[in-house]
Order: sequence, then C-alpha cells, then structure tokens
Amino acid sequence: MCGIVGYIGKRNSQEILLEGLKKLEYRGYDSAGVAVYTANGLEIKKAKGRIANLESKLEETPLNGSVGIGHTRWATHGKPSDVNSHPHTDNSMKFSVVHNGIIENYIALKEELTAKGHQFVSETDTEVISHLIADLYEGDILKAVQKAVKQMTGAFALGVLTEYEPDRLVAVRQASPLIIGIGEGENFIGSDIPAILEYTRNVFILNDGEMALLTRDGVELMTLEGNFISREMFHVDWDIVTAEKAGFDHFMLKEIYDQPKAYRDTMGSRIATDGRTVTLNELSITAEAIRNISRVHIVACGTAYHAGMVGKYVIEKMARIPVETDVASEYRYRSPIITKDTLVIVVSQSGETADTLAALREAKRCGAHVMAITNVVGSSVAREADDIITTWAGPEIAVASTKAYTSQLIAFYLLGIHLAQTIGTQTESEIAEMISALKQLPEQVEEILAQAEDLKAVAEEMAKHDNLFFIGRGLDYAVALEGSLKLKEISYIHSEAYAAGELKHGTLALIEDGVPVIALGTQLELLEKTVSNIKEVKARGANVLGIAVEGEHELLKSVDSTFVIPKTLDVLSPALSVIPLQLLSYYASLARGNDVDKPRNLAKSVTVE
Repeated sequence: MCGIVGYIGKRNSQEILLEGLKKLEYRGYDSAGVAVYTANGLEIKKAKGRIANLESKLEETPLNGSVGIGHTRWATHGKPSDVNSHPHTDNSMKFSVVHNGIIENYIALKEELTAKGHQFVSETDTEVISHLIADLYEGDILKAVQKAVKQMTGAFALGVLTEYEPDRLVAVRQASPLIIGIGEGENFIGSDIPAILEYTRNVFILNDGEMALLTRDGVELMTLEGNFISREMFHVDWDIVTAEKAGFDHFMLKEIYDQPKAYRDTMGSRIATDGRTVTLNELSITAEAIRNISRVHIVACGTAYHAGMVGKYVIEKMARIPVETDVASEYRYRSPIITKDTLVIVVSQSGETADTLAALREAKRCGAHVMAITNVVGSSVAREADDIITTWAGPEIAVASTKAYTSQLIAFYLLGIHLAQTIGTQTESEIAEMISALKQLPEQVEEILAQAEDLKAVAEEMAKHDNLFFIGRGLDYAVALEGSLKLKEISYIHSEAYAAGELKHGTLALIEDGVPVIALGTQLELLEKTVSNIKEVKARGANVLGIAVEGEHELLKSVDSTFVIPKTLDVLSPALSVIPLQLLSYYASLARGNDVDKPRNLAKSVTVE
C-alpha cells in the first residue's frame, strides 16, 4: 500500500504534492518522491525514508512548475532506497509514473523490453510501466497508457506524466484505490481523500477498470478501453482525521476491513494462473535443500508467534516435516539444536523485533537456512535472512495487529503448499483443492465483515466483565490465543486461552456463574470433543459464545449464542475464525472508552530485548 498524489493547475505543484504526501504518509514511509514539469522539462526528486528527507532536498533545489505527481512508498519489490523510490522514468527521462499495487507479470514484460534495448536501474515492478508506456508512445499519452494497461496483470493505481504533453495528467485504477479531486482551474489525483481534502471536497471515485484524463480545465472519465463515463460527483463532508481512516472511526477498524485486500495482495502472483500450483519465485532455497530439511523452527513474538503456531500445523500437515515453535525471547537461551538441515522461519510484522532479530542471528551462526516472513521490505530481518516471504498487507497503524497477522497466515499457507509440492507429500488434486479454498477466503472474510454489527451487543456485554476465557482444540486453540491477546491488548479485560482438553486439569476451578467463555468449534474432526468441553463449562455457569462453521449444528445446541463463519477447509479456518474475535475486541474496547489504536503501555514495534 503506497500513497499517490497528483496536481495540474496554476499553483506551485511542489507544495501541493508535499502536503498531499504528508496526509498519505500512513500509507507508506519507506521513501518518497515527486516529478514536476519545469522550465527545464520533467524533473524528479526522491529520497529514502520519511517525507521530511524529500522536503529537505526540495528546500535546497526547488522544482518550480504547475503540474506534477508524487508518491510515498511502502516497498513490495526492491528494498527502500533512492533508486527504488517513485516516481520512475524510462531511459529518456521523458515519461514518469507513480504506482500503487503489484504488477504480477512484470518479469515477463521486463524481459521483452530489455530485448528491445531498454535498460533498467531499479529492482521495482513499477519501472517496467514507465518503459512500457515509452515504448508504446506515438504522440498521445492517453492511448499509450491504454495500450500499456492491456499488457499488465495485477493490481495498480497509476499517475502518469510525460514531458511531451505537460498539459495532460493520466490516472488509472485497477484493483487499487484512486480518486480524482475537482477544483476551479485545477484538478487532483490521490490514493485517498486526505491527499486532496485541503484543496477540494468534490471528488470522483474511480472504479476498477477506469481511468481519467486531467487538464487544468476539466476531467474526462473513461473505461480502460476509452469509452467515456458520466458519473455523479461526490461531496466529502469528513474532516481530515476521519478521512485518513477512510471514514472508519479508528485505524484498527479500517485495518480489520482491509483484510480481504491484504489476503488477495499476499496471494498475488504467487498462485499460478491455472490455480493448481503455488510459485514462490522470490525464494532462493533449492528443491534439493527443501527435500533435505530435517526439521523446521518457527520463531516469533506475540501475535506473530500465534501465526507461527498455525504455521507449525500447516507445514506438518502439508509437508510432513517436524516443526517446533518458539518464543523468540526464549529461543537462543535454550541452546536449540540447529544443524545445516534445519530451516528456521522468523516471523515479524515490522522486521525490527529485537528478540526475533537476535534469534535469526543465532540460527545463522549455527548454519541454518533462515527464512523471514515480514511485512516490511528492507527491514533488518528482511536484509539478514537468506530468504523472504513478504506479506503485502501495507502499513499497519493500530498497535493491535490484525491484517498483518492474517497475512502471515496466508504466507504460511503458501509456504506449506510450496514445500508439499516440492517434496511430493500431497497429490495434485489435494493441492488444487487447498488453493481453490484459499482463493475463496477474501470473499468469505467480506461475508463475515458484513455481519460485524451482530457482534457489537455481544462485545458490549463482555465489556462489563473483568475476566473472560477462550477455549478451542487444535488450530482453534492457536486462534483462541490470538483472540485472547487482542482482547487483553485493547480492552484491558483479563483474558486467558486454554486448550479445551486441559479444562479438567485445573482451569475449571476458575469458571463460575456468568463468566463469559468464547468457544471455537471450527475443527470438525474435533467438534464432538469440543462440544463435550463446552458442556463442562456450561454446567458450572459459564455464558458461552460459540464460533461455529456454517452448516454444523451440533455446537449450536450447546452454547448461549453463536457467530457462524463460512465453511472452508479445517486447515484454513483460522483465517476466518479470527475475524469475529478481532471485532469483539474492538467493540469491547470501544464500550470501555479506551484508546483503541494506542493501548496503554504498548508500542507497535518492540525494538529492545
């Protein structure tokens, strides 16, 4: 998730672009840049790091012009650096592009363009777009962009500017958000409304498969094929703070609702077009090395550790390799048995978690191959690992992790399938079935989110209690741990999660009349035993909310209330069952009057041991 802004009018575009980028910095802060048409032609300034770094460069050598595009980056292809920053250009420096999204076929396009003599300087997929447009240009930038997007697959929002036609600015949306701001003698583009809200409240919201041609005096909307569109203008009555959250009351709620997109983006080009195989081309580990793996260690902290617990189950089930999960702060102090045939997987949203980084270094010192699952390209973990699976969830602002956690689950599913394909532990039909179910998850999450209001009253009742318990078996236990952590983090309710089969070993002593218990029953092979455990807590007075699977009625008979998730494969259910738990935590925190996005005593990234 990156931020795009563009301007065409009579004012100094540099100032408008910078202010717009500052409003979009929550979308990405690895690097930033602008392209402005000046008296000297198309000029570009960009800088790694925060927008303040770009601003310092522009103070030294300003870009004076009234048309330009800008970008704040959240890296997906290529580490954060000046050269990988947007805007990107072609070899002639006459065409400039800013891009939000992922071009899935950029490698094939790059090879074709290289064969024609194009020379590339960055590691990004975006640079391919500028070269492709330049290659197709025949005097009309609009037509060149239309031809280019026909050759591109993936998700993209684009702002395109050429020195040859400085009075025209082209915007494109395909599965990545983009809006057009309408002013008096000036017009704007932006990834989100905050970018342009200071200058206009009248906008067109582009739909997928649409584009716009902007001049100083007007805007033309059209399909990617060039058919003109008539659309009613939308008047924004939000304030800027609300606009940054896309109309949601809190970043956490916005990020919960971001999850369908995060699922799709993390799967991205990693699922073959035939839908029957996973291709993790970013991995350097060889097929032979995979077949020689004797054990896997998954090492992480907090929410990432809970994702690792799901990862353990997935890899053992799919690839039949023994897996240990470890809390990173304990890992290197127990003298773990690590050999050259050990695969160590470290998981960290930020890629800067101190304990996880220390565990990574210990594993490398012992000769293990280290793979990182992280949301931040260019982070310390990403730089030091031998291999990286990037979760393309985009920046996560709220301290309590939601979309970063579920994107880690998607990464583990993809990795489990990849290992199984390589080793041969699953049949082609079994793999195809799992991939088919995996691809359905985003829509199933949307179904759950459509029922969010159903959980609000339940959460408000929960918020009246000081103690609460989660129970589940198998993968449901792993999800219970994450649900319990979310609730503790932001509602400050004392909450514990237990493997349901352990109730009789002491936990039942804590159950008394009226105590809320959330029981997960999505693992159908274990459902009968889970129902038995529910009856045990019910007999002692607990008030039980059951998280059940559509069409399975046995659990419904044993609980006080239920929330039903769509049916999927048991192994994939954590990617669905955690969503209502996130919503319950959010609404419970809200009911208690807490600061949802910034819970007390906690930080987003733990960078000290």
